[in-house]
Amino acid sequence: MRIKKNIATSENGFIFNPATGDSFSGNTIASEIILAMKSGTPAEKIKQDVLQKYEVSSDQFERDWEDWLVQLKEANLLEN
Repeated sequence: MRIKKNIATSENGFIFNPATGDSFSGNTIASEIILAMKSGTPAEKIKQDVLQKYEVSSDQFERDWEDWLVQLKEANLLEN
């Protein structure tokens, strides 16, 4: 999964879709994940990095990851 190239992001979690004018705000982890997805980092590498850096169980993170992807799809932020 990749974030569309035209999506603007900031280090503090602000996400802007210039095609629709929609904006979203997320936390630091969301910002890190968005930047990694924009750069083409594979999902498994992103997951591994988050699990190593933050205190979260792999089961909880998998549930959060799936919810995250649904939210990105609904917001039209993912490439087809």
